[in-house]
Amino acid sequence: MNAGATAERVHEALRLRIMRRELRPGDRLDPAVLAAPLAASVTPVRDALHRLTGEGLVETRSAGGFHVPALDEPGLEDLYDWSAELVLLAIRAWRSPVAPPLPGDLGDGATLADRAAALFLAIARHSVNREHALAIDRLNARLHAVRTVEAQVLDGTGAELEALWHAARIAERKDLKTLCRSYHRRRRRAAADIVRAVYRSD
Repeated sequence: MNAGATAERVHEALRLRIMRRELRPGDRLDPAVLAAPLAASVTPVRDALHRLTGEGLVETRSAGGFHVPALDEPGLEDLYDWSAELVLLAIRAWRSPVAPPLPGDLGDGATLADRAAALFLAIARHSVNREHALAIDRLNARLHAVRTVEAQVLDGTGAELEALWHAARIAERKDLKTLCRSYHRRRRRAAADIVRAVYRSD
């Protein structure tokens, strides 16, 4: 396997482990420790961690080393606010009144976190501004771990997401914007409980 393929594989594996909460907020990420389970040398692991730092999924600290960023209530509120702003910007910049092409079936194993990510990315890809999709894709990765526990804190998350999908499918922009604001506002209000759920969840 060439170096480029190894680096890409290691990056994707670490990204998924963070998104799935196998590596938890605050965890130290030692390249030497991570290398063996990834069947890679330390260099591609360190390169992947630097790349993930640029994506906001890893941070470096003044004391040294890589860590999964800690999660707190103000930080999560900011992420929800940024998500709402990005999605609303994308809706306003839709290239046509036609509904965005949405994934028809994500499979039986698709979680609410997967479905939320797919929906918001599809909305963003329908924008005339390609930066919306790039920003949403990156933000989806940062919010994925949080989205896996939202249903433990909030009731009706499945129905809420289905209403958003329906509004997007029929290109009902006004309803979609209203539902989007409500979706993010509800999570923002529950940010403290969601943070606690992330830290105590197995």
